[in-house]
Amino acid sequence: MTTDCSPRLFERDEDIRAIGTGLLARTLPRAAWTHEAHLGACLWLVSERPDIDVDAEIAGVIGRYNESVGGVNDDRQGYHDSITRAYVAGVRLFLAETTETGLAARVNAMLLSDVGRRDWPLRFYSRDLLFSVAARRGFVEPDLAPLPA
Repeated sequence: MTTDCSPRLFERDEDIRAIGTGLLARTLPRAAWTHEAHLGACLWLVSERPDIDVDAEIAGVIGRYNESVGGVNDDRQGYHDSITRAYVAGVRLFLAETTETGLAARVNAMLLSDVGRRDWPLRFYSRDLLFSVAARRGFVEPDLAPLPA
């Protein structure tokens, strides 16, 4: 893996919590909403926010955040339901298997694992299906392999 493809890792638990709280409050700067931030916020939500039903609320949380920073959620950009739900499944799988205990340690280990890869959902979906309008607008079942339970 080249340096350009290496994930940006987190130094402190507080950095991840700040991303998560910024996402929820819609105060996170748009430039901070990176691939790593998406996954860090997801792991934080799943592991530290039992008051939030991630499965029921994630689409609204991300969609509203996108709009708050001037983004659009439509057929070509913004919130992508199937990719998000694939990563939620991946985060849960990773949490079930990891021995890491600190928040930053868990997020960083996940980012360095297969689950953290930008192309990880393509293990389950063909490119055509994953990048279809239907998959963006709502969850579609994978066509290559089932998502982890």
